[in-house]
Amino acid sequence: MRPIRLPEPAIKLSETPEIFESGFYGVIKRAIIIGNGFAGAENQCIGLVRALGLSGRHSIYRVTRPRGGINEWLHWLPISLHKKVDYFITQLFGYSQFQLVAPETSGLSQVLEADARQIAKMAYQTFEREGPLLVVASGRDTISVASSIKWLAPENVFVVQIQHPRTHLNRFDMVITPCHDYYPLTPHAQEQIPWFLRRWITPREPPDQHVVLTVGALHQADSAALRSAASVWHDELAVLPKPLFVVNVGGPTSNCTYGVDLAKQLTAMLQGVIWSCGSIRVSFSRRTPEKVAKIIVSEFSNNPKVFIWNGEDPNPHMGHLAWADAFLITADSVSMLSEACSTGKPVYVIGAERCTWKFAYFQKSLQERGVVRPFTGKEDISENWSYPPLNDLAEAANRVKKALPERGWRLCS
Repeated sequence: MRPIRLPEPAIKLSETPEIFESGFYGVIKRAIIIGNGFAGAENQCIGLVRALGLSGRHSIYRVTRPRGGINEWLHWLPISLHKKVDYFITQLFGYSQFQLVAPETSGLSQVLEADARQIAKMAYQTFEREGPLLVVASGRDTISVASSIKWLAPENVFVVQIQHPRTHLNRFDMVITPCHDYYPLTPHAQEQIPWFLRRWITPREPPDQHVVLTVGALHQADSAALRSAASVWHDELAVLPKPLFVVNVGGPTSNCTYGVDLAKQLTAMLQGVIWSCGSIRVSFSRRTPEKVAKIIVSEFSNNPKVFIWNGEDPNPHMGHLAWADAFLITADSVSMLSEACSTGKPVYVIGAERCTWKFAYFQKSLQERGVVRPFTGKEDISENWSYPPLNDLAEAANRVKKALPERGWRLCS
């Protein structure tokens, strides 16, 4: 079984090998993404790799946890220990009683499990021929693998960890994380933490020079991707009456809880702005509870202005980002908000008052920047307002480019 590998473009041959040109002894021409199987985390890695010009030269590996049955209660364990516990339970009881279903493999058959030793060995053995290896990882479960690769092959890899690893940041060449991950250091957060717990709340130190702070999450919705999506979805979306109002509904989280109450609030407020909309397109995420979706569907399924995506491919998400005139997004999704706020188009948020801890801080930062407004149901959606779009992806990519020469490396041109 081989990892996903996109075809590499032809490399020009010259008398002087590329890795020795211009005073650089290493040119990065390839990347490895360490994912965790969740789109929100993996899209950040893919977006960064694309922004660095390596979209056709990367492989994807995954760190996957056991799933089903009792495993849903064991996600707090370190992944290595979780796998050992799952193996022990399976040997004793099989896929029954404690583990209700066999592990899911759908969608993963073409992706290798991330093995730090094998990846580090490959980086070391191919260094002279192919140059250094860029490793980009995201998510808590990828931390141990990414840091191990760096430890095993420090002279052959440049490791970027997206999302804060909490401790020992020197295990990585660069850490890219949103500002709200440092919320525990603010005076307001310190007041919420009992003194005897403060030493256990991370991070405990301000970011150093190899930490790149973003406003939101990285993503794939850059200008090139949106131009492509605009072309692909032209025939379906360009003909819709304007303004096109896109509604993205996520799902409750531990720091942003809601249920049918928010669904009823959303439908009532949406009824208040339909008059000012030419078209409305509603999408649900995988996290949207069925009871929430049912309320919205029952309210608008017969309204000729409203189209509700049924969840089947093709997914119109990128098309919506390209063609929408304004967005309404539930406050739980940092990813969807980050994408929409990178377009420069009006973004309304519902449910921000339900967010707690660092996610409330994130919502506050968006409002203070003027990139979002709370949804009241009294808006005129045809009214246009603008703001400086979030540019986290380009800024993060530039920081990586500036850091590489310190190692004597550069990206291929």
